[in-house]
Amino acid sequence: EVQLQASGGGQVEAGGSLRLSCSVSGLTFEQLTIGWFRQASGTEREALSCIGIRDGRTDYADSVKGRFTISSDNAKQIVYLQMDNLTPEDTAVYYCAADPARYGSTWFSLSWRGVDYWGKGTQVTVSS
Repeated sequence: EVQLQASGGGQVEAGGSLRLSCSVSGLTFEQLTIGWFRQASGTEREALSCIGIRDGRTDYADSVKGRFTISSDNAKQIVYLQMDNLTPEDTAVYYCAADPARYGSTWFSLSWRGVDYWGKGTQVTVSS
């Protein structure tokens, strides 16, 4: 059974930090690109960041570049999203996702609707 389990959301004040985790099972981890999307109320789901597990390549949306850092613990099959200097505009439901067919820029250029595997969302709320 394929499972992506996201955790680590919560409420934080502006300027604070959170670390999201995405635990992956049921898939061949090293063949995946794994990343994060978010969806604020009333908006389209937005691609934030991804990591190619095979080579460790990381990519970021401009909206989070320099503030968010994606990493992976391949032995534990967990991907992390460290989020620093959070602002109220970062408030959203955050989703981890995985797809063996996407890599690098295609994580952002292709529709989120085609991503193969999704975890349940975790709420991040940033207060001013």
